[in-house]
Parts: sequence; C-alpha cells; structure tokens
Amino acid sequence: MSNNPLTTDWGHAVLYEMNIRQLTPEGTFVAATKHLAFLRDMGVDVVWVMPLYPIGREGRKGSLGSYYSVQDYCAVNPEFGTIEEFDALVAEAHRLGMKVLLDWVANHTARDARWLREKPYDWYERDAQGAAAVPWDWSDTAKLNYANREVWQGQIDAMLYWIKNHAVDGFRCDMAMLVPVEFWQEVSAALHAVKPDVFMLAEAEEQNLFDRAFDACYGWEVHHLLCDIAQGKCRVDALRGWLYADRERYPQHPLRMMFTSNHDENSWSGSEFSRLGDAVRVMAALTFVLPYSLPLIYTGQEVGYDHSFEFFDRDPLPSLAPNEWSSFYRRLTTLKHCSKALDSSADGGTFVEIRNNAEDCLMTFVREKDGSRVVCVMNVSPWSIHTDYYTGIYAGNYRDAMTNEEFVLPEHVERDMAPWEFFVLHNL
Repeated sequence: MSNNPLTTDWGHAVLYEMNIRQLTPEGTFVAATKHLAFLRDMGVDVVWVMPLYPIGREGRKGSLGSYYSVQDYCAVNPEFGTIEEFDALVAEAHRLGMKVLLDWVANHTARDARWLREKPYDWYERDAQGAAAVPWDWSDTAKLNYANREVWQGQIDAMLYWIKNHAVDGFRCDMAMLVPVEFWQEVSAALHAVKPDVFMLAEAEEQNLFDRAFDACYGWEVHHLLCDIAQGKCRVDALRGWLYADRERYPQHPLRMMFTSNHDENSWSGSEFSRLGDAVRVMAALTFVLPYSLPLIYTGQEVGYDHSFEFFDRDPLPSLAPNEWSSFYRRLTTLKHCSKALDSSADGGTFVEIRNNAEDCLMTFVREKDGSRVVCVMNVSPWSIHTDYYTGIYAGNYRDAMTNEEFVLPEHVERDMAPWEFFVLHNL
C-alpha cells in the first residue's frame, strides 16, 4: 500500500458505485447530485463514478454504447451534462464529507478516440493491416501501446487534469493488470506529488500491483466464493480456506473491495437476488465484517432493486425511495464506521474463529481491536442446523447490530439456526 497519508479513514470506509446513466430517470449529473444526501445518510463515504467520458461511435454497442469505450479522456459525456455540472456534483460530495473516485480506463480507448486521430501511429498496438488492435472481443475499443513511454505520460497528464482542475480524489482503475505495473508505479508517484492523499483502487488482484502502485484491490475471488456457496457449488469451509490463504498472499494486506454486486456482475450475471437468492443478506453482511474489507454498494442496492441493468442502453431505476434495504445497509455502515474491530487497515481488527460443531455450514468468529469487539455467528448454508459452541472469554453483554437490541452471549451456546440466519453482535 502507499505510504502517503490518507485524510479519509479508509479502514472504515464504505464505497458506492454510481451508474449515472441508470441512477435516475434523467440520467444526468444534476439528478445524481440530488441523490448524494441520501447516500451520505445511508453511510456512504466514497462515491466511485463510472466512466463519464464521451463514448465512441465506431462499433458502438446498443443505442448508447459502453462507458468503457472512451473517446476523450479530458471531457464529459454530453448525455450526462456539462463539466460544470460534474464539478457541482464533486463539490456537493465534498460538502457532505464524501470523496469522489473516477473510473479510469488505461488499457484502451474508443475506435474513434481523439488520440487515434491526433497522436502518432505507435501510440496504439496495430494488427497485420495496420488498424488499431482490438483487445479481447471488445470490438468497440482500440488497444494502447504501452511499449511507447509517451503513452504513459499521456495517461498521467490526463489523470492529473482531473485532480488539478476538477478536484477528484482518486481513481478506480479498470482491468489494471492489463498494463505494466511499472506504469502504475509512475502514475502513483506523479499523482501523489500533486495530491498526497490520492486513492488508487485496482480492478485486479495481482500481488505486484501493491508495490508502490495501489491502495486497494478487488476481491474477485471472495466474491465468486460467496456466489458459489449460495448456489450450492461449495460450502463455507472454502471461504474459510481462502481467508487463511489470503493472510500470506501479500507482504502488507491491501484493502480488498468486497461486494455482492457491481456493474459487471449485475449486467452480465444478474442481480444479487438472482445470484444469491435467500443468502443475499448474510453475504452482504460478510462483505462488511470480513478482514481487510472495503465494502461496496452498487447503484440500485440501496433500495434493493432486483433487476439486471441494460449495459448499453437507458434502463433507469424506477424509484429511489428509502425502504427496508436502505435501513439494512445503514445498520451495516453504522457498525463499520463505529467499530474499531472492523478497521480494515493493515493494523486493523484481529480475526479469531470460535470452533463450532458445524464448520462446513457455520462461521463463528470474532473481530477485535483496542477493546472494541464484534462477534459474528453466521449460518452460511441453506440448511437448518443445531449449533453447539463455547464462547469462552467472548461471553458477555452485546448489542445486535441488525436490531439494536441488547443480547447476552452465554459461555455455551446450543440452539437452532434457520438457513442463512446470522447475528452480528458488538460489545456495549
């Protein structure tokens, strides 16, 4: 992780991925700005704005195209509004005490990008016919050539434009493993020189990305484990194994962005309700209480919208009225903010398991730091189970984070638990 100081308490932060196109019927910066107070009240600390740049027209998919087909790195999509309206969104987020991250697409541009017209031929990888190469099957994009160091500086200059001129606080970097780690190291050094508390999130899990480059990474592996457990493809002991293996994965544990949904999962694999079924609540709770977690809420989750958004067309949320899901996430964010035990930084809360009689179904563990304690009892299975375990030194008086009721945890617990039932207790 970066050694630069961060003004936000990232160890207790909660992220929100904002899909401007689908968030409101208007699909604009102005309309999205009006939703910021709702998000802050729910406990969101950081808003990650999906790509806001003009979208290419050559090879465009759907009626509006992919956000990740960037035509111009230093402009905004007129579909969303003006640069001044984006500045107002950032200013309002800052007024409310929230940070703003921009989605950055370094690997490729649109096939009719400004850079293809204005930059030298060797800024792009080329196919046998001399056309800009298409990465993977992303036929609406053109692959940049990272053998050319001028491309590196072009990217850095464009990122600095947003920090210097539009007050953004950092970047979520798309498919970060597809370009050289040395590039990201140069990016990080250049950005930190201008903004010491800039935050860098990688859509990747490769270990070398945390060598002087990124502050946080995606938790893709743990996400897929949560889905597999919910769908009966494995049991919770697979998650337990991942947790212990992950302790040795990095010299310093980076923050791991954990989630039950994001734009990729929602649009291509279905909503969290379709993927997780009755396990959706316990899996969401896990993303807030596991070690090193930087939990994410995606557009629509704040109101429990059970829908898979169209990716290339308008498909807005029908309502943003607060409901039981808003309250559910507010309870989780409150716990994340208030409990030192859930500090996800490198010197954050410890993770200790309590042995139980059904470890292929039941997770019983304690997070603890500086006198703060959270006890989690989670039936991560589709079966009713009879639980039997000893709490030992962790017995005592607690409050249930999800109901706010006082709870006495005895030294010996023997009780039935329903499928996917869970308790998250914090000491009084």
